[in-house]
Amino acid sequence: MIKILYEDNHLIAVHKPAGVLVQAGEDNKHDDDTLYWQVKMFLKERDKKPGNVFLGVLHRLDRVVSGIVLFAKTSKGAARLSEQIRERTIKKIYHAVVEGYVDLEESTLIDTIRKDSGSIKAIISGDVSMELASEAVLHYWRLQSNQKYSLLKIQLETGRFHQIRAQLSAIGHPIMGDVKYGASEALPDHSIMLCATELHFKTATTDEDVKISIEIPPEWAKMLD
Repeated sequence: MIKILYEDNHLIAVHKPAGVLVQAGEDNKHDDDTLYWQVKMFLKERDKKPGNVFLGVLHRLDRVVSGIVLFAKTSKGAARLSEQIRERTIKKIYHAVVEGYVDLEESTLIDTIRKDSGSIKAIISGDVSMELASEAVLHYWRLQSNQKYSLLKIQLETGRFHQIRAQLSAIGHPIMGDVKYGASEALPDHSIMLCATELHFKTATTDEDVKISIEIPPEWAKMLD
């Protein structure tokens, strides 16, 4: 069942559960069972559209991450929103439960980061001249904490591969369940406690401001009791 969070003539935003791919990678022959395919088939059936249905992937979330995903229903929507993404005028907010007590109430993390194709991980280094490396910037605020876990609100300035996961791990606070980046244990459903909870953008044709937001998964509160 597709959970629609926002829709207009050019765009549609839906909720992605953890465990679902947004779109198949280059090694996959088709997108069956991906969020992209589910939304595409939903629009085709609901709107009784013959032939192929256009659906543009504007951004992605990792399979293990839940939250808001925005798609374009038209080429105009894809072009306008891709421009907003390039110009960094789209605001992306995440929430995460991390291991340990985060000392600073708020901070900005600035790192040099690159994707390692062998391990399929984001590698952080202090060497700004590192080949294929890019700057990664995020801001975080500690909302709640006990001695074992902390709930953070995170705003991305850049959208690098596994950026949030790698940067939080690098400061000694891996995301709960994220064993790939140093978490102490996996979660039963193999998800991680990272959720895309808020998205701010302008509509494709009218330049109206849109804010979409969802609550964090309710089971996260148990970690902080």
